[in-house]
Amino acid sequence: MTFSWTPHRFSGGALALDVANSVVLRSDPARRIDRFAEPATMDAFPAGANRHGAERTLFGPLEPVDASARAGLVALREAVDRHFRAEVQGAGTPALLADLLEAIATVLRRSGDRPQALDTATARSALLLLTRPEPDRLKICPNCHWLFLDRSRNRSRAWCDMAVCGNRAKASRHYRRNREEPRP
Repeated sequence: MTFSWTPHRFSGGALALDVANSVVLRSDPARRIDRFAEPATMDAFPAGANRHGAERTLFGPLEPVDASARAGLVALREAVDRHFRAEVQGAGTPALLADLLEAIATVLRRSGDRPQALDTATARSALLLLTRPEPDRLKICPNCHWLFLDRSRNRSRAWCDMAVCGNRAKASRHYRRNREEPRP
């Protein structure tokens, strides 16, 4: 099956969140898809982020990680997801923060002279998220359960991507409403 990194895949609003969202259906072990499980798909992620990511100008043109750094990127991705998901749900703990900071430090220590490598840029993006002034802008999409930043003026954004998850939710609601109401 061919996979491409489309604009929807970068609806998190921050590189660290887009990387965390590379696991589809994270909470359903039977249907879970890890887009980074295939090295070629992981290697293609930076090109997609350079085209579609919200922070594409912040870190410069991103480059794939070295083969030796793949495990570190996956560990960072999981720490980002655990920490920020718990924060949104009001269950953040000092231990989750420590795990995230440890994963960030590990990546940054190994990065050497590759500041545009995906793992390094993801670590820097996670640090920026930790220092954000408005933590209530971080949300979880009720449809796909991805993390995203709500940058709307009135903080009313409900879905990670209106064109995908918003439409699916509205279509589902329409279907249920029409199915439940008897027609005259």
